[in-house]
Amino acid sequence: MINKYYKILTFIVITAVIIAGIILPLADIIHDKPEDIDIGAFKTAADFRSIFFHVPQAWLAVLSFMISMLYSVKYLRNNNFIFDIKASSAAQIGFIFCILATITGSLWAKFRWNAFWNWDPRETSIFILLLVYGAYFSLRSAIENEEKKAKLSSVYSIISFITVPFFIFVMPRIVYSNHPKDTVINSQGKINMDTTYLLIFISSLIGFTLLFFWIYNIKTRFEILKYKKLNKY
Repeated sequence: MINKYYKILTFIVITAVIIAGIILPLADIIHDKPEDIDIGAFKTAADFRSIFFHVPQAWLAVLSFMISMLYSVKYLRNNNFIFDIKASSAAQIGFIFCILATITGSLWAKFRWNAFWNWDPRETSIFILLLVYGAYFSLRSAIENEEKKAKLSSVYSIISFITVPFFIFVMPRIVYSNHPKDTVINSQGKINMDTTYLLIFISSLIGFTLLFFWIYNIKTRFEILKYKKLNKY
């Protein structure tokens, strides 16, 4: 019953965010309420709407890679293959959301800089992150021995996650970037967004997070069942 309501809630929130993010008139904010939101980095309303989708996708990539790292630590401590399955499943989902964040970021770049790719520090950092986790999957596919695969990929996942906060949060701030800053919270710690659109933004974060855990639950259950079937549990 709880699972049923969870699915319904996820569907409602995601649907509402998509509809609100697309059809609500942002022009009023951009042209008439400059005191409510810093839109200096945005050229058009369509340009601004990208944060409702791009930011949650980037957040889920970080969350997924963190979960992968945590379960990798658990595997190394317990040698339980279920933890390896959960770690690799989280990494796979995180990789997909990282790709989606790259795509939506490129669409924003087209609006803002008239080109899909400019090798801005943000774009460069997420590209490197894709290479780092792409190597994780290459490592797993190159090793046939299940125990060795689990151990090496767990170690790699832990080391890889160390790079995530650096490439996502640190590097773009120590190197000059044209990427928008202080879009939601300004440097003084104040909310930098109109209440209506802040609500949409927060709802988007919640909705996408619910969607992630729904997908993650299905993915891990499927992989665990497949593992148990192959190993005749």
